[in-house]
Amino acid sequence: MVVVNGKMNPSSEAEQGDLKSLLKWAAEHGVEVSESYSSLGRGHSLGVSSFPGAGGRGVAALRPITKGDLILKVPKSALITTRSLLSRDETLSVALKPHHSLSPTQVFTVCLLYETNKGKASPWHPYFLHLPRSYSILAAFGELETQALQVDYAIWAAQKAITKAKYEWKQASILMKELKLKPPLLTFRAWIWATGTISSRTLHVPWDEAGCLCPVGDLFNYAAPTEESGSFEDVDNWKNEYAKDDLDTHHSQRLTDGGYEEDAAAYCFYAKKHYNVGEQVLLSYGTYTNLELLEHYGFLLEDNPNEKVFIPLELDMHSLSCWPKESLYIHQNGRPSFALMCALRLWATPPYQRKSIGHLAYSGCQISKGNEICVMKWIAKKCDAVLKEMPTAIEEDKSLVHLIDKMEEYENPWEWLKEVFGGEFGNNNIMRAACVVERDEPSTALVRTKMLIDRWKLAVQWRIVYKTIVARCLSYCTDIINSLSVQ
Repeated sequence: MVVVNGKMNPSSEAEQGDLKSLLKWAAEHGVEVSESYSSLGRGHSLGVSSFPGAGGRGVAALRPITKGDLILKVPKSALITTRSLLSRDETLSVALKPHHSLSPTQVFTVCLLYETNKGKASPWHPYFLHLPRSYSILAAFGELETQALQVDYAIWAAQKAITKAKYEWKQASILMKELKLKPPLLTFRAWIWATGTISSRTLHVPWDEAGCLCPVGDLFNYAAPTEESGSFEDVDNWKNEYAKDDLDTHHSQRLTDGGYEEDAAAYCFYAKKHYNVGEQVLLSYGTYTNLELLEHYGFLLEDNPNEKVFIPLELDMHSLSCWPKESLYIHQNGRPSFALMCALRLWATPPYQRKSIGHLAYSGCQISKGNEICVMKWIAKKCDAVLKEMPTAIEEDKSLVHLIDKMEEYENPWEWLKEVFGGEFGNNNIMRAACVVERDEPSTALVRTKMLIDRWKLAVQWRIVYKTIVARCLSYCTDIINSLSVQ
């Protein structure tokens, strides 16, 4: 189930008006939308609806949909790409030519801000009105939200995303000033908004590396792609299952539910499963871990079948193995990956035996009962240590999320923020964040405070999932140890 996904809920008359305006515009540009602007898709099989707790605003089936059905077509003329924006504006095209060092994504970001700068004069204005006002991608995180992740590699990923975004913004600032964008659109906050729009909403097209924005097509919420997996009833079957999981993850392409079709001159979307009336129709953007979902889309999943958790390993474990570091992880169900087990089995083998039995370790075979118990004990001990070293326990984190959800009961969000988070981060840090936000007008400060809290909640939810999987691994290893000890 989706925890948070960054798409706006149609909770106000203004947002409902933006949606109606968007669907009316879409109908005029060849997207199949009903006259009432409440349904869309081929034969009006889809409708825009609200799914509280499951992605917010999304797309519902208005009639039974069969797997493989073509459910939506968005003509090429309605797509927004760097090329389509440049072709309509000579000033933009001329200004861009000297800036060869900018990446395709930077160029698209500048073009998007430039087009937004036109306001109602832009042919895509109704689409821009419907977009979220902010995104919770990692690049938007502040120091408090970043530290709230608690896990080193997640904190590093957030810091890297922020640093990269600031560098790209500064690099593109010269061009944006030359284009005479309005001051608010020159800010880092505006850059993050445009970056978030492109990162979370673009679809692949063959003629533009930065992808395209697809009005109406981006109303679908996300469903993680999954592979049918068998049981893990015994240690012998365990090897084959992990080999299949890891190879599928490594070799398969991103699983998506649509693509641009030259014959149709449109971006076409297909149903990946059967849907009953009223069900939310979901699309797969690809296979992502929760940290990757946060980085690119600004949401995460409570139960993500593609989640990977990493625990600290000894240096010689890496040096003894030919497996890349990113393959040494724990699955969402708590079981160590095939590569991690191979590496640890080899590590637990006496040095004088490694050459002779190394082939067994690399093939995923259990070397001996004693070796397997040694490996499981090491993982269990490491998982236990990881959980004990965390600043907060899982139950504390869950209570914190519950308190965050009660925020609406407070008239002053900052008083609530100090009460809820003062113990975790200290009032000095809270006050520094408050000073940054409260420089704005009261209404702006309120919005920014809620954005900060939303990102904070995401960070806490991410670490809950991390700790839950580590705890599952600890339990799994303990069960294996007990079962092997009685054999």
